[in-house]
Amino acid sequence: MNGAEKLLETLVTNGVEVCFSNPGTSEMQLVSAIGNNEGMRAILCLFEGVVSGAADGYARMSGKPALTLLHVGSGFSNSMANLHNAKRAHTAVINVVGDHATYHLEYDAPLTSDVPAHALICSDWVKVSESADDLAYSGAEAVQNSLEGAGRIATLIAPANHAWEDASQPVQSLPLPTRQAATKPSIDEAVKALSDGKPTALLLGAAALREESLAVAGRIAKATGARVLCETFAARLQRGAGRYAPERLQYFSEQASEQLAGLEQLILVGAQAPVSFFAYPGKESWLVPEGCEVLELADVHQDIIAAMEAVAGHLDATEEAEVTAAAPPFPPPAGLLTPVAIGQSLTLLMPEDAVVSDEAATCGLGIFPATENARRHDWLMLTGGAIGQGLPLSLGAAVACPDRKIIALQADGSAMYTVQALWSMARENTDVTVVIMNNRSYAILNIELARVGAGQPTPKTLSMLDLSRPDIDWVAISEGMGVPATRAETAEEFHAQFSDAMASRGPRLIEAMVVQQMQ
Repeated sequence: MNGAEKLLETLVTNGVEVCFSNPGTSEMQLVSAIGNNEGMRAILCLFEGVVSGAADGYARMSGKPALTLLHVGSGFSNSMANLHNAKRAHTAVINVVGDHATYHLEYDAPLTSDVPAHALICSDWVKVSESADDLAYSGAEAVQNSLEGAGRIATLIAPANHAWEDASQPVQSLPLPTRQAATKPSIDEAVKALSDGKPTALLLGAAALREESLAVAGRIAKATGARVLCETFAARLQRGAGRYAPERLQYFSEQASEQLAGLEQLILVGAQAPVSFFAYPGKESWLVPEGCEVLELADVHQDIIAAMEAVAGHLDATEEAEVTAAAPPFPPPAGLLTPVAIGQSLTLLMPEDAVVSDEAATCGLGIFPATENARRHDWLMLTGGAIGQGLPLSLGAAVACPDRKIIALQADGSAMYTVQALWSMARENTDVTVVIMNNRSYAILNIELARVGAGQPTPKTLSMLDLSRPDIDWVAISEGMGVPATRAETAEEFHAQFSDAMASRGPRLIEAMVVQQMQ
């Protein structure tokens, strides 16, 4: 058995089941090993940014590490934007990156680069295998490291000769890490803050945004009068009818500052203290009100639910808080196809336990609140701000949850970054409904142009934010990738097309010609 075959056997033995790949020559032994291992599903993606984004979506929804197979430094570089998002989401991803044979590196062939340096930019753990036997053992180490805390990016670099040389050591299984508990002082400080009568809020992130943790947060709020906030961009927020709903922290810094005004204590639970997404002239970067004390109950890698239960126990917080009510019957939206109208159609038509990948950008400002009373669902967000995540994320979520309806709310500009995901959706027959928010503009950048005080825009300036001339035909693009597509120009047309998509299986794209109404 060669090193590649032993590595694959090791990964499968350690619970890794899916590989999203875009391989090259250096990975041919690994490709062969995957092809001969019945325990590993192989999904080809046509761009490395789709590979990494799909791995992120799969791991967010399955709770298992996803495997990527990438080609040398240049291929890894193409994956880095969505690995950045995955790292911000604290997702468990294992990258296997092929490299030149060790003895070939000295010749500086055209694809030679410093692969470890590339990997270190967006990985929590990086290792170059030392031999064929070490390659297999390093696979077990990668699994172990990827599952540290909430999840980490582990990158294993596999020189080509280590993949084809013989490996004789047995397959290794390493113990899986466990979550560390929050410290007693942090629990005691949180209990004290929640008991002193000062205006206080919990700011939730990561695992604190799952249904069980949200219910505990609601009990704490009921017992103490504290507010419950959630981070602006959550990796996975469980929401909808029957679940406790936190306040989402606003994106724009002025609105967030107003939302936080008056707080004297802010308790972090799996979240970072709020800061402005960007710097703006004359505006604060640190959004915590002056004089507000910031405490941390548990960081993202600790046992969040246990920490919250401990606090609730000390506070005798046993009474359940009010949960989100189901939307009462209301007529389908009519007229202009606005983001709110789209949200209303989602509320009426989304099935129970749908998964929404939200990269709707400015349109999301209307869709998110409009779906608060929809049937229970999971909402996946753009955690790191690197656009081009939405389509691959929905692909990975569909692979992880084949029995759940996946909905990708996708801005048109950022969809072009990873449009190749549509092809993989069709090839794998995933149950994804893509809704392209076509306003033919980088609309968020038009807003930001004014906010940063960059001066009066000229026609040339605005042309750099405009997506017309020529108009992008999403129906043609989608059908060319093998995904059936339709175009909706009114709220009635969208509602009918989305209803049909929810009633059928398989990939589908709706090009929504959105009328943008600023919030």
